[in-house]
Amino acid sequence: MAQRRPSYLRVFLTFARNSLVRDTMFRTNFLLQCISSAGWTLMNVGFYLIVFQHTPLIGPESGWGKYEFFVFLATTWLINSLVQTFFMTNADDYSELIRTGNLDFVLLKPIDTQFLVSFQKMDWSSLSTFTAGVILLVVALWQLTTRPVHPLSISPWMVGLYLFYLCCGVAIFYSLMISLASTSIWLGRNQTLYDFWFYITNFARYPMEIYNRGWGVPLWGFFTFVVPVLVVVNVPARLLAQPLHPQRSLSWQLACFALLATIVSLLASRWVFQRALLSYRSASS
Repeated sequence: MAQRRPSYLRVFLTFARNSLVRDTMFRTNFLLQCISSAGWTLMNVGFYLIVFQHTPLIGPESGWGKYEFFVFLATTWLINSLVQTFFMTNADDYSELIRTGNLDFVLLKPIDTQFLVSFQKMDWSSLSTFTAGVILLVVALWQLTTRPVHPLSISPWMVGLYLFYLCCGVAIFYSLMISLASTSIWLGRNQTLYDFWFYITNFARYPMEIYNRGWGVPLWGFFTFVVPVLVVVNVPARLLAQPLHPQRSLSWQLACFALLATIVSLLASRWVFQRALLSYRSASS
């Protein structure tokens, strides 16, 4: 009799429910984590409000004014919070699965190993940053669409494109994260995932225009075309905020490249994950 294939959606929903129950069992800790994340977002906004008291734009003639940049900042929060909610905890625990030998039991499950490793746990408190991002995005767009000079016009298909490229950004970050986590099989125990993650993704926190001079140019090239973290936030934020600058046509070229980068990143991370598994030696062997 043929074995019934598992429903990935049902497994995902089970993981989500179990993680939520586990988090809410310790309500005080869960609330403190939410408050901590919300406090961090408020301090971030406060910092940039101070910055924009001294300059009208992030970068000369870049088009990233106060509220355009707040769209960019909100997009950063949305993408990072989704990655932290669904993937970061699992990627960080991957080295422990290898060290303790529990990866053996994961490999025995009748389900794709990468899916199981990626979604076992979810950090629901990280969605407080997502909520803050949505609020900041709505406020920034309201200011941009009601300003007296060059009001922003947003169509439904632009919103759809924004959501699509938001998912592309999450996919690129996930691909990078699972690839870094997979190196645990070769390195024995990788305890520096958070450090690598912060160093690499830190370049995605700012508009591309700040890298267009001097030493920024090679950084722009490397983190756009080799490790494509610069397109993660820049593409959806640029499509929605539409900063007023001479190179607006570049947005559509970047959008096409971001789609290609997403596909290549997912395929490359899958190859790295599978290649690393071939090097794994069972704890019982």
